[in-house]
Amino acid sequence: MNLQPTYISDLVVLSPAVFEDDRGYFFESYNKSKLSDFGIQIDFVQDNQSFSKRGTLRGLHYQNPPFAQTKLVRVLQGEIMDIAVDLRKDSATFGKHFGILLSSENKKQLLVPQGFAHGFSVLSETAAVSYKCDQYYSKLSEGGIRFDDASLNIDWGMDLATAIVSDKDLVLPNFENCNSQF
Repeated sequence: MNLQPTYISDLVVLSPAVFEDDRGYFFESYNKSKLSDFGIQIDFVQDNQSFSKRGTLRGLHYQNPPFAQTKLVRVLQGEIMDIAVDLRKDSATFGKHFGILLSSENKKQLLVPQGFAHGFSVLSETAAVSYKCDQYYSKLSEGGIRFDDASLNIDWGMDLATAIVSDKDLVLPNFENCNSQF
């Protein structure tokens, strides 16, 4: 497994060692010991999976303490533009975002620490996304940011005018008015 830091502290990309032959491929998608070797100590307690069609945009979501979540995001099928926004007020990159193309082909994963909002857009015909969480979901702790907030200027890799967005995500506040407690 290879760890690639991003320009945002604590936000990292993981690339597995993939073993391919004429049968197909094999790789470890998660290895607690190897993450520990990188100095990452996380006890994941919940796995989530979603399936979406092209043009779907999910996010930007987060959970406030004490149910803040670290997420390890990967794509089982298809391709997404994965986005993380730094909500940590004491961070040098507060309000900045990072985007990466995650796909079943490149097998990369994004480790999104607590203190970030997260979302993704589906760029392929369909996409199955899986992510591990280190904290259980709590409706009372959830928060979000409007996906098309002009102050964030996120490139989702798609035309936002045709994005398929949930009613819940359409009424999220902009970045300036979100209820982040980080």
